[in-house]
Amino acid sequence: MTTTLETWGTAEPVEPTLSVRQVLTLERVLAGEPEVVAGAGQLDRLVRWVHVAEAADVGVMLSGGEMVLTTGVLLAGDEGAQAEYVQSLHRAEAAAVVLGLGRAFPAPPDVMRRAAERCGLPMVVLHRPFPFAELTEEVQARLVRSKFAAVSLSEAVRTALTGLITAGAPLQPLLDEVAQHSGCPVVVTNLAHRVLATAGERSAVDDVLRDWERIARQAGGSEGDGWIRAELGGRGERWGRIVLCGYRGDTATGRLLADRAAESLVLHRMLGGTSAHTWEEQSAQSLLTDLVSGVVPARQLLPRARAAGLPVNRRTFVPLVVRDGDPAGLDRVLRMLGLPGIVAELADGATAVLLSLARDQDASVLTANFAARVRSESGRTVIAAADARTAWDDVPAGLREAQHVADAVADSAAVLVLPDVVRLKDVHLRGLVRLLRDDPHVQSFAERELDGLLCAAGEDLLAVLRTYLATGRNKSRTAQLHHVSRPALYRRLEAIQTRLGVDLDDFEQAASVHIALLAHDAQQG
Repeated sequence: MTTTLETWGTAEPVEPTLSVRQVLTLERVLAGEPEVVAGAGQLDRLVRWVHVAEAADVGVMLSGGEMVLTTGVLLAGDEGAQAEYVQSLHRAEAAAVVLGLGRAFPAPPDVMRRAAERCGLPMVVLHRPFPFAELTEEVQARLVRSKFAAVSLSEAVRTALTGLITAGAPLQPLLDEVAQHSGCPVVVTNLAHRVLATAGERSAVDDVLRDWERIARQAGGSEGDGWIRAELGGRGERWGRIVLCGYRGDTATGRLLADRAAESLVLHRMLGGTSAHTWEEQSAQSLLTDLVSGVVPARQLLPRARAAGLPVNRRTFVPLVVRDGDPAGLDRVLRMLGLPGIVAELADGATAVLLSLARDQDASVLTANFAARVRSESGRTVIAAADARTAWDDVPAGLREAQHVADAVADSAAVLVLPDVVRLKDVHLRGLVRLLRDDPHVQSFAERELDGLLCAAGEDLLAVLRTYLATGRNKSRTAQLHHVSRPALYRRLEAIQTRLGVDLDDFEQAASVHIALLAHDAQQG
């Protein structure tokens, strides 16, 4: 089914079920010494109800899924009636037939056994008699308890998820709640089977993602072995699915749980429809943030990257960080150029881009093409890159290097002449100072050198000094950038020298002030 907003709050019937195999393990059934004489391969059929019937045309009284109990007293001596009895059960889609051996049939009747085997109907004989009422009571009680438990679980999940949605929670807490109630990994995908989000025990989720392509095909078909899915969509359009991966409970309860989760995710997405971050963007952001931080080893993130649709086998990876770039625009450029990769906003105006190129492609040329297209659309955007990596384990260091390069030139990007792609070799002294910015000696040096300007009254002069040094002490360029006349600039430079007690025409003193200013800006950043 496709879950829509209109289904929210609809009480769906829950069909309680036990399998034939489960019924045969009940203590009261075991007391009758059950023996499966036909249809042994069909014991996982679901039992919806238990029915006691002796009539030869019992099928007309059934609606499917019943386990029929009989002593065969009306069938004894009539092989035609015995065969028709089994055929009638088969046509009615009964779950199984249980025959109590006794006076009518002291041994399993061959006609019924052969007929049951031909149509795949499980046939069980009980070697010791006991009241059928006890079995009926036991099974019906278990089915009712199962139904009550399923409904209770459904309502508990609905209440929890509604509370999270009302509180404005993001997607992940909702999935964590579903995983907690289902006790198995939970995966949300788009229609192309790309993983958008996951929840559950980390090792179990990684096991699922490690072979996701095969699992996705399996999950897209039957719901065997606990793989239960529900479609996500609304207003006549499907856009994803949620999959319970290896649910251990009964299928009916799992399906109900998946449907409840799907309803909540549809509502969550509808209510958050104006958000700038789609689930796809959140997935990429989570992956790249974990890669940059280094908290999670890259090897452990490989299944997530592969499941998210990023090619990872025998690839060349180019880590990039773009300052003041629009993530949606960067993703559009990737698609326009046909470059496989993922894009995610990090923090402070930085966006990470990870290109995944074939080994025989020229990484430098393709990176330059990407940067040229971005800069043609976004103007003075800073695009920093690390050297290409051929090992996935080296990608986190590459992303951190690109972030370092982007941060090193961010403060003075407007006055520096930068290449389309800025690399570590292009940041020179700025890069070194930024690496050392947290050293107490560097911090003391910066404060000592700039003491005369580190106050509210000195902010304008500090800005002029920053531009003057960044332009290589070019007075004409500095005056132009600050929209002042040359004489006015001279007066400001004299004020700066007086406050700092330095001569900016002296190379060593100017260099000292420049280093201090770079350290100060790095600390502030």
